[in-house]
Amino acid sequence: MYAFTYETPASVAEAASLAAAGGKPIAGGQSLLPSMRLRLANPERIVDLNGIAELAGIRREGQALRIGAMTRHMDVAANAEVQSAIPALAHLAAHIGDRQVRARGTLGGSVANNDPAACYPSAVLGLGATVITNRREIAADDFFLGMYATALEEGELITAIRFPIPQRAAYLKFKQPASRFSLVGVFAAQTAGGVRVAVTGAAGCVFRHAGLEAALNQRFTPESAAAVKIDASELNADIHASAAYRAQLISVLTQRAVAQMLG
Repeated sequence: MYAFTYETPASVAEAASLAAAGGKPIAGGQSLLPSMRLRLANPERIVDLNGIAELAGIRREGQALRIGAMTRHMDVAANAEVQSAIPALAHLAAHIGDRQVRARGTLGGSVANNDPAACYPSAVLGLGATVITNRREIAADDFFLGMYATALEEGELITAIRFPIPQRAAYLKFKQPASRFSLVGVFAAQTAGGVRVAVTGAAGCVFRHAGLEAALNQRFTPESAAAVKIDASELNADIHASAAYRAQLISVLTQRAVAQMLG
């Protein structure tokens, strides 16, 4: 690694001040540290968020779950409140990476990083969650801007995410065997505002599929999802899967998610 200064703030205000001055926040370090080891990233100052107790924890707020940004994947997966209120979210967290990744990775770190194949962004978008920062609240539909790009501004830190409790939801992904990232992942939810279908791994950024949502809002069946043509023209193609294959996965995973929700 290149040389850097290591900061350990004790409060969100202190961390935000250091970040605004050019410090690079680090949560679980699952993406930043490998980049630093390969010298692909060269932050001069690291701001470690792990000592800020107020950033972790899960609590219910009416018809929503508020999950702190520094809450580990394994804690989301094991939390009884999450398992009861949004079992699809607990399932998603339980299948991120491997046990070591789940023990260190955090909700806020994953969402702020916005890897195009990460699981959590699909849950945030699929549930219509709200990203809470040290400055404001950002609706999920306004948060994810592109590959590794979000609405976060310089010095702005995610402090928590508020997930509305859906009527029912499901998350299914087709994993890349080595990394366990999603070749395609689909988070489908029936919410008070209608059906939402968020797709990760298939393009440069997580996105909602308007065609699937429209069809499922009319008739919530696997057959409705199967009848929707998935356009492959803007989907990813790489050594693991062609764009056409990813389009097929979007359709099949959505059908299976709907079938699972119907029980």
